[in-house]
Amino acid sequence: MSVRHALLALLAEGPKYGLQLREEFVARTGEVWPLNVGQVYTTLQRLERDGLVESDDEAADAGPQKGFRITEGGTRELSGWLRTPPDLAAPPRDELVIKVLIAARMPGVDVHDVIQVHRRYLVELMQQWTRLKDDDGGADLGLALVVDAELFRLDSVIRWLDSADGRLRRAALEDAPAAPAATGPLPKLRRRVGGRR
Repeated sequence: MSVRHALLALLAEGPKYGLQLREEFVARTGEVWPLNVGQVYTTLQRLERDGLVESDDEAADAGPQKGFRITEGGTRELSGWLRTPPDLAAPPRDELVIKVLIAARMPGVDVHDVIQVHRRYLVELMQQWTRLKDDDGGADLGLALVVDAELFRLDSVIRWLDSADGRLRRAALEDAPAAPAATGPLPKLRRRVGGRR
């Protein structure tokens, strides 16, 4: 999540104070990602240093009454960020994927049990997010969008766990141990997907 760019977006609507920026950020993101006011002011100082925002000259410190406004450079930066897709060519370092890979090769560890423990937890999380969505009734558009994104993300992780479990079970049935085939380094995914990095 780019707090930097979110603050630029809020400032694109007009000048604002630091505390006001924090409150609007929290409200617009469905109150899902807490943001402390110290982080707001640290980010604003960096944005000012980089020439992307300007502050009121009469306010000597970065207190709650110091106003900030976006510069032309900040507007260009925001526009570029909004239109530039994130680099998703290489898979992120995902702790759950790493756990399954490690568990699949550890003697005495039932990888299927590891998968089921995480699957149950993710299903519980989906139920919590669904209750949150039902309780809100769609009144808060920002929250609804965040909840939908989280439900889709959790669903995809559960589907991956189901797929991994099935693949590991098939490998065991074929009596083709996974460990010897995976002793060498994994293929260079970055060269094969997207060509970046």
